[in-house]
Amino acid sequence: MDRSILLVATIGMVARQYDFPSKKVWTDVLDDRPYALLGLICVIGVFGAFTPFQSYAGRKKVERRSAVRQQVLTHFGKMLAVARQAQPPIETGDLGLHIWRIRRSLRHPLHGYLQRAATYRLGSTPTTRSFAPTKGVGVVGLCWKRNEEVSIDVQELASRLTDQATFDAHRDREGADAVMGFTWTDFQRVAHRGAVFASPIRGGGGDFIGCVSIDARHGHDSMNVDDFWHEVNSLCSRLGHDDLDHL
Repeated sequence: MDRSILLVATIGMVARQYDFPSKKVWTDVLDDRPYALLGLICVIGVFGAFTPFQSYAGRKKVERRSAVRQQVLTHFGKMLAVARQAQPPIETGDLGLHIWRIRRSLRHPLHGYLQRAATYRLGSTPTTRSFAPTKGVGVVGLCWKRNEEVSIDVQELASRLTDQATFDAHRDREGADAVMGFTWTDFQRVAHRGAVFASPIRGGGGDFIGCVSIDARHGHDSMNVDDFWHEVNSLCSRLGHDDLDHL
């Protein structure tokens, strides 16, 4: 908006300088409205130096982003209260909340992949690892594939699949979804997060546009309750209203 107004005012000044479309037109305009030239100069000065519309939009965006983050933290706090009821209790700094959205790249131009847009964790460990899954890979990938809530007791799964032969046999027998679409090597990389949950974020048409995932070292059964899912789904619904624009 600022640039458009500045452009129009600048074009007006240039047209005045070169008497476009004619000198008579400008003479008539300035005779009837002597303030017009001064107005153009003021518009160029104000919108060139202060960009008021851009500044206002920037402030509103920051305010909206702060409000969304506050809502995320509120829901995260309630999830943590449920997680603390696990036996043994989940440490405050262990629970992680991640917000994912679909992105496309040259490598994945059609179906895209999930990009981690934000991570909330009250501790500095464990370190968040790089992960950009496609549809059907990982708990978040299964959430995308099914467009529904998904939870996996990874700790229990890892206790049974202790070597590659057992893992491959289980995958062949039960299908890729039974091991979250992972290979043995990838499964070993994620097995330390023993309880993982994901719920879809849907746009206005009900289409999957991203998801929220929560992970911890253990405690799947203690967190897999209505109170926990209520907080997760409420957060997903709130994020869906903004189409993930204010993260």
